[in-house]
Amino acid sequence: MKYGIIGTGAIGGYYGAKLARRGQEVHFLMHHDYEYVKANGLQVDSCNGSFHLEHPNVYASTHDMPQCDVVLVGLKSINNHLLRDLLPPLLHERTLVVLIQNGIGVEADVQAMFPSVWLAAGLAFICSAKSEPGRVNHQCYGHINLGNYSCPDHQLVQRVVDDFNAADVKAGLIEYEEARWKKAVWNMPFNGMTVALKTQTDLLLKHPATRQLIREQMMEVITTAQHLGVKNIDESFADLMIQMTDEMTPYSPSMRLDYDFHRPMEIYYLYTRPLQLAREAGHPMPKLEMLEAELQFLNVQ
Repeated sequence: MKYGIIGTGAIGGYYGAKLARRGQEVHFLMHHDYEYVKANGLQVDSCNGSFHLEHPNVYASTHDMPQCDVVLVGLKSINNHLLRDLLPPLLHERTLVVLIQNGIGVEADVQAMFPSVWLAAGLAFICSAKSEPGRVNHQCYGHINLGNYSCPDHQLVQRVVDDFNAADVKAGLIEYEEARWKKAVWNMPFNGMTVALKTQTDLLLKHPATRQLIREQMMEVITTAQHLGVKNIDESFADLMIQMTDEMTPYSPSMRLDYDFHRPMEIYYLYTRPLQLAREAGHPMPKLEMLEAELQFLNVQ
């Protein structure tokens, strides 16, 4: 299949490079480092083995890219308005667009922009960063779950999962709502808390007070998801997420990096939207509402 990558950063760059390394035809949309990658290639420094793509297919504009069977969107969700112009040149009538983005509600809003486009959610569990041109630093984990949002061709979604697995990326299919809310169990506590307390994931769990607070925030997400009818999510999932975070390298999530580099933070889909859904369902999340207020304050400083 022919893959397109919109947002060749820490996430899109890693998954796109893994697919390309295993022989998939991958076309990368680059931004600031287009000239650098065109001249020097794309480097992935990975805990699972580093590698270099000598001559990746790179472009400065989607108007120069071919139509693709699958488009992986790794943009920050605050930039989704750009998809109105970025996506159409890559689409044919059976293109699957996978939104590898954080938060709740992103697919609904992108679907409103493109009513006939086939969408799936990509839920990445990965510690990865891109802090210099043409170089992705993959620190740990890396698996991805896909949740089908509106694609009638279920075999196509399965083929994407199979392609990831063939590229040494552990991947699976999971029910859409379950996938989104399970990712929120980790994202909502850790992204915001590392910003509010200017720390990393490991230190949050080493201190008894913040470890307890993180777990309470996770349980707010889990009980809200249950209230909304999401299946296969319970208290044991909070324990699993804490265990995984205990075992990972000390990590600054994407929101902390955005804050450190004075970029706008992804507050709307990560916090505002799910908190609104929780209130409308009569099951508010007060600890995470307080965290959202703190992030809104810091976002304009």
